[in-house]
Amino acid sequence: MFGLGWGEFAALIVIALLVFGPDKLPQAASQAGRTLRNLRRMATNARDDLRAGLGPEFSNFDPADLNPRTFVRKHLLDDIEDDWNNKPRELEPATTAPATPDPVDELGYGELPPYDSEAT
Repeated sequence: MFGLGWGEFAALIVIALLVFGPDKLPQAASQAGRTLRNLRRMATNARDDLRAGLGPEFSNFDPADLNPRTFVRKHLLDDIEDDWNNKPRELEPATTAPATPDPVDELGYGELPPYDSEAT
């Protein structure tokens, strides 16, 4: 739950007992539960209002896609993983000729490189 292990969870319970005391701890837990429930309801309402405002063209819109990590994973990496998993790997021939670089015009001795006035 929330990336917490049993040790961290037990430590939080002990800290809560020390801070709130055994008398007010049930009230604090109840209030925290109500607050969490209200936050979830507000988030759901906001998401529904956003979808209704965008119209039927964006019926498959998911606000989680606005997270850059989720966006990249969904739109870029899923296609790559699908291609990687579905296509059989082709073996490359054992002997491949080294690629020859494109010829480069070298400057002669004392020759100045071309000057681009727009670049500076």
